[in-house]
Amino acid sequence: MIGLRYLPDVVTLELEQQRCTGCTMCVLVCPHAVFQMTDKEAEIIDRDACIECGACAINCPEEAIRVRPGVGCAAAVLTGWIRGSEPSCDCSDDEPCC
Repeated sequence: MIGLRYLPDVVTLELEQQRCTGCTMCVLVCPHAVFQMTDKEAEIIDRDACIECGACAINCPEEAIRVRPGVGCAAAVLTGWIRGSEPSCDCSDDEPCC
């Protein structure tokens, strides 16, 4: 499932870099390589790759990361991948809402 992309520009992920102590937990637990370490601080390098799983926020000891985890849009990404279509969290008569 490498290469799956989240819906562009809708991710709730926030990083408060001044609180980061460089523990590297976000880099270690992120399944989509959203973070990297730069000068001993975490940096978001691929925001739209985030699937809002919440692993980074849960494992950040300094609470420097915030994200509203949920399955809605992650489900849309996976459904799009399975069907070979673009991800959509669009509600319509043909598709159930996420």
